[in-house]
Amino acid sequence: MAFHSSSIDLMDVRSVHFLNSRPSNQSAGDLLVDVFSDIDAGVISHVPGTEDNFVRFVCKNSGVLFENQLLQIGLRSEFRQNLGRMYVFYGNKTFDQFNSFTSEVICPGNLSAQLNIQTKPVDSMLEGSTQVQQVLNIECISDFVNAPFLNVQFSRYDGDLQNISVKLPITLNKFFQPTEMSAEDFFRRWKQLSSSLQEVQQIFQAKSPMDSEITKAKLVGFGVALLDGVDPNSANFVGSGIIQTKTVQVGCLLRLEPNSQAQMYRLTLRTSKEDVSKRLCELLAEQF
Repeated sequence: MAFHSSSIDLMDVRSVHFLNSRPSNQSAGDLLVDVFSDIDAGVISHVPGTEDNFVRFVCKNSGVLFENQLLQIGLRSEFRQNLGRMYVFYGNKTFDQFNSFTSEVICPGNLSAQLNIQTKPVDSMLEGSTQVQQVLNIECISDFVNAPFLNVQFSRYDGDLQNISVKLPITLNKFFQPTEMSAEDFFRRWKQLSSSLQEVQQIFQAKSPMDSEITKAKLVGFGVALLDGVDPNSANFVGSGIIQTKTVQVGCLLRLEPNSQAQMYRLTLRTSKEDVSKRLCELLAEQF
């Protein structure tokens, strides 16, 4: 059962130690992606599809989200409890000026009731070989599934209008508060979250070579606290955290079981809300 901040049940604060939010020692300017390293005529940097980039951002908070021969969009984000801030960097890769430059964040369906995103305006003119920054302030009102879109529009010197739409990597796991707990507390809560509506499980083939250190890094990047020595099988990974929203907090426990011989994983998520279990399982399974 989900619980309000005034009454925490399954994630009792008396037996849970809140860890510091994932720190960011960078200033906004430190991200300034080097968009001009391949600016020579005829050279275009190759970046995988934007959907692939979106998936990569689930477990990280900075990097290149989109790039073509004209424009690069880079991101750096930081999140704490139910709040976040995203710095968006637009780099003009040409020597020509972009005019009527606009960006708009679109929340499809009822996402606008679940996420509150305030944008600061960006200059309507982007000079050649320059980069500008836009700040998005984010508030998670309640748990959500869909992601917002960033629509960018500008015209070139010849009047050619450019339209770019990319999915912003604002996902539910960004609002995790990692939590430490003892093995006794973990298994007690694991049993409490045992109904069919609270557990979601996926069994899937590994997409890349299995590496325990990479797995640990991805789970920490996902937002949970890794609990060492809790699972009787030392090859397995268990973690815990609380999804922080303005209206409710949702306790989450996870277990990832790699089978190196079969090159497969079994991922189990248990939370106090069915939709949260489903969404977190979907997001995390894509990482392996």
